[in-house]
Amino acid sequence: MVDIKYIKENADLVKKNAVDRNVKIDVDKILVLYEKKVNAQIKADGLRQKRNENSLKMKSQLSPGERLKLVEEGKEFKNAISVCEEEERKLERELNEELNKVPNMTHETTPIGKTDKDSKELRKVGKIRNFNFKPKDHVEIGQDLDLIDFDNASIVSGQKFYYLKNEGALLELALTQYGIKKLIEKGFTPYLTPDLAKNTILEGIGFNPRGDETNIYSIENTDLCLVGTAEITLGGLYYNKLLKEEDLPIKMVGFSHCFRTEAGAAGQATKGLYRVHQFSKIEMFVICKPEDSDDMLEFLRNIEEEIYQEIGIPYRVLDVASGDLGNPAYKKYDLEAWMPGRNDYGEITSTSNCTDFQSRRLNIKYKNTEGKNIFVHMLNGTVIAVPRVIISILENFQNEDGTIDIPKILIPYIGKDKITKR
Repeated sequence: MVDIKYIKENADLVKKNAVDRNVKIDVDKILVLYEKKVNAQIKADGLRQKRNENSLKMKSQLSPGERLKLVEEGKEFKNAISVCEEEERKLERELNEELNKVPNMTHETTPIGKTDKDSKELRKVGKIRNFNFKPKDHVEIGQDLDLIDFDNASIVSGQKFYYLKNEGALLELALTQYGIKKLIEKGFTPYLTPDLAKNTILEGIGFNPRGDETNIYSIENTDLCLVGTAEITLGGLYYNKLLKEEDLPIKMVGFSHCFRTEAGAAGQATKGLYRVHQFSKIEMFVICKPEDSDDMLEFLRNIEEEIYQEIGIPYRVLDVASGDLGNPAYKKYDLEAWMPGRNDYGEITSTSNCTDFQSRRLNIKYKNTEGKNIFVHMLNGTVIAVPRVIISILENFQNEDGTIDIPKILIPYIGKDKITKR
């Protein structure tokens, strides 16, 4: 959530930022609602003051007539305050509804553009393999080597679900162990997080658990949702907390199952493991002081790059365009791996600096050395989204004889250096 005082003082900047991010908001309506809310508060405070004065008068020596008059006035004040408070609550709800539509401000170096096509490629790393045979995509490889079962998963759970089996299952376990170990070495505390979270936490992080365009599975007759990322539960861990400055930064890495409706996702580019309803993911989450968040974003991106260089997957780094940023993100990088089955790059990680957008909604602050409570900055980054990394490994490490070379960094976790046909 963007600070209402900032919006009031920088209305034109906020309007331009919304245009740059291709988001429709009504700043003028927000300012009108804020003014009405402030006036309602002032009116209610004035009535409370008069009610208190009335109560003081009741303690004096009064005639029966005077007392009766004050009692009647007291009732009128009570009713008027009740009406005012209801109006105040109504305006608060309307204001928050509009404020929740306002995206975070955008870093000055972020490329301006409406779609992902406007993102800026910063660099390419790793050599794209020139196959001397026709490479298979991961779906064909998974079936040939008995690693992935889509057919039975569709019977058991429906479309866009899958079973990993044999070395397919071992690849997930290997990637998970490798990723968590790497992050522990970088000073992160490991977490296994809940698969469910309350609506208030999802909304605080910046997800919309309701509506036609939501990507979230809601649990009927509860205020719970299946999480789409450990970002939700790691951020929610500090909901309504006041932290100590000396405890910052807090660096967490969480492993979770992720659930997404993937509404509207279809086509050749989304087939197989690329877009699924359930998958495993390792997520970094950092809470830090405002002045440290820009450097922390680079730290997270460097970790992501180090991981994919060690695995040996060719990738490129994108500075994500303004129109492709989610509402919470101030600046975001994507890593896209080369996927021969697509003959194109596909996203495997992202990392975002959300500044104080989430902490304002979740009420997470720290007390500085001067005793002032300040909203923390919050960042997140994908370590490993398992299905997409499996896609990248199967397609980039395939051989003409149908076997798959195991990336060297994963051999100790799997116990073999090659996947062969059974």
